[in-house]
Amino acid sequence: MWKEFIKIFIAVFIAELGDKTQLAVLGFASTVNPKMVFLSASLALVSITAMGAAAGFALGKFIPQKTVQIIAGALFIIIGILYIWKGFK
Repeated sequence: MWKEFIKIFIAVFIAELGDKTQLAVLGFASTVNPKMVFLSASLALVSITAMGAAAGFALGKFIPQKTVQIIAGALFIIIGILYIWKGFK
């Protein structure tokens, strides 16, 4: 159990480090009460994570994990290519 917890924590922590959400929180905290920013952002992240976990659980009943991983990886690559393409415009 702890092995999975640590693996998921590290993966999500690294994925979220320096992303748009963190930059938005940084911006809000510079002008709004940091405690309110922390509580609001935490609730938003918990909510979106719950939605992702529920969707993953539901998909897992119908689609094999390997297929979900391939689709998720492909979507990350497509999004990355779109961001790179947008950067050159």
